Amino acid sequence: MASAVNCCLSSSCFSLQSKLNSLSLRNSTNSSSYALHQHSSAFKTLSFSNNLSHNFFSKGCLSFSTMTQNPIRRTVLCEAAPKKKADSAAKRARQAEKRRIYNKARKSEVRTRMKKVLEALDVLRKKPDAQAEEIFSIEKLIAEAYSVIDKAVKVGTLHRNTGARRKSRLARRKKAVEIHHGWYTPASAGNAA
Repeated sequence: MASAVNCCLSSSCFSLQSKLNSLSLRNSTNSSSYALHQHSSAFKTLSFSNNLSHNFFSKGCLSFSTMTQNPIRRTVLCEAAPKKKADSAAKRARQAEKRRIYNKARKSEVRTRMKKVLEALDVLRKKPDAQAEEIFSIEKLIAEAYSVIDKAVKVGTLHRNTGARRKSRLARRKKAVEIHHGWYTPASAGNAA
């Protein structure tokens, strides 16, 4: 008999009505309809006091449990406790958000510097009458990009391999432009050996 009531309680649907003035227990499955009908006295509408406000339950949890100490009298307990993050978790969330914004700015600066260098190299590559001295202004942009990438790696925004890959990309693109215009001739593999 007690198990039928517990089964009915676990399968019933709890709904909070307007402003938490009353709480009704409704059956959600047909298998426990007999138990609900048989023990309808245990499932009468529960009332809260009127001085409890909706704001009290808005950010918390409402838990229900049955007490079957006495077989004649069944009690449904309601507990309302606000769900709050631990102080350490809230601090970690604040720190993570601060780092996210900081890292986002650093990554954006790295991308901007790289884009400036790559665009300047593309313009120089497409220029038919380019002079060798024009590469010096691009080398200055590359040095600034390297500095920004190294700082991002140092503070932990970028992984060191990512920083190395970005710097290598810029160096390879510069070398390709120099080879294209004939300002640099790579040593062949046979000469190096």
